[in-house]
Amino acid sequence: MKPYVPSCALLLLIAYLGVQALTGERGLLSGGERDAMLLRREAQLASILEQRQDLEVRVRYLRTDSLSRDLLEERARAVLGFADPRDYVIRVSAPADQGVNRHKS
Repeated sequence: MKPYVPSCALLLLIAYLGVQALTGERGLLSGGERDAMLLRREAQLASILEQRQDLEVRVRYLRTDSLSRDLLEERARAVLGFADPRDYVIRVSAPADQGVNRHKS
C-alpha cells in the first residue's frame, strides 16, 4: 500500500485543481457571473461619475471667484436647518402603525 500513497495524493491534488478550474471563483463555468458583475460595476461607476460631475459643478459655484448666492443660500439652509419666512414648509409625519402589519394570517 505504501507505493500507492504518493500516487493517490497526487491524483487527489489533480482532481481538486481540476474541479477548482471548472467551478471556482475564476473558473471556466463562472464566466456569466463575471460578465453580470462587470455590467453592475460599470453602471455603478457611471452613477458615481455623474455624482462627481454634479459635485464639481457645485464646488465651482461655491468658489470665491464665481460664488453663486442662490447655491450658497441653499446649502446654508440645508446644513443649518433654517427656512425663509416666505417659504412653505410641509411636515410629513410617519404613520402611527408603521411597524404593525395590517394583514395577519
